[in-house]
Amino acid sequence: MRVWTDLTNTAHVLVLRPLIEQLERDGHEVTVTARPLSHTIELLEDWGHPHTVLGRHGGATRAGKARAAASRVLQVARFARGRRFDCALAHGSTDMPPVCRLLRIPNTTMFDYEWASLQHHVNCRLANRVLVPDAIPAERLARYGARAPKLVRYPGLKEEYYMSDFEPNTAVLGELGVDRDRVLCVVRTAPSYALYLHGSENALVTQLLRRLEREPTADTVVLTRTPEQRSALRRLGLERLILPERAVDGRSLVAFADLLVSAGGTMNREAAVLGTPVWSVFEGKLGAVDELLAREGRLRFLTDPAEVELVKKAPGAYRERVRRDPAELLRLALPWI
Repeated sequence: MRVWTDLTNTAHVLVLRPLIEQLERDGHEVTVTARPLSHTIELLEDWGHPHTVLGRHGGATRAGKARAAASRVLQVARFARGRRFDCALAHGSTDMPPVCRLLRIPNTTMFDYEWASLQHHVNCRLANRVLVPDAIPAERLARYGARAPKLVRYPGLKEEYYMSDFEPNTAVLGELGVDRDRVLCVVRTAPSYALYLHGSENALVTQLLRRLEREPTADTVVLTRTPEQRSALRRLGLERLILPERAVDGRSLVAFADLLVSAGGTMNREAAVLGTPVWSVFEGKLGAVDELLAREGRLRFLTDPAEVELVKKAPGAYRERVRRDPAELLRLALPWI
């Protein structure tokens, strides 16, 4: 069968890669399109899978997003028309569902954060199937038009599936010049372009970085999302910060880290699954997955930089984790295969 996937954010490459590889092992032909945002294209290039880049990101405002979305939907429609796709799969793409509805392509939309309202009002109504983790109560999704049998919930977290066979690579530590005898702190900046954050940056992150700069026993790696964020951090004059210029092996870095402070979602959950202590500085409305991790003590919420504990974690903590078969997630995602 001909299967189409649309990757519109960095995390989508990680989430869908094992599903794409499983499809191809099973003899299906998979076509990948992608939107240039953050490190999405870099991760695709590192993977080496053929892909077609379409569109651009519209920024943090509703107007900018609307203009970019209208332009990209047209590009995506032109690309997909005539290719005779049998089905399609995306994790949060707002361009694939309307095009699939227009071209009558059966498609599934996935997500694990339920409060991106504008996105879900479109995707859940236009997609044939909505696939989410079972941590999200079904009643939170009904207002988007996602109800059984369209709504399907999978057990566990998406990270437990796409990291099922993941083993961290120490090469990333050498590439970044990290001293393994020091406490390794990883900080992930906010997706300030996300509509649900209204373009905001979190002042706590800057306060935390100033504190970590004064800690001689710690190395701090800051993973920014945009060149503008990197430039802003350089202007702080914090000379000991490690600021990678391009995408790095973030999962390995998180696995070896002694702590993570992040304003995002996927990396927080990766840390929680890998056994790395994680503090969230996310400023949006709390989703059900984060509520679950907080109840289990695997996610904390930072209110003061002094709360972060600079201690080495137990080595090999990432080995003791839940692993789930990506083939099971694929079975739920694409019933048409």
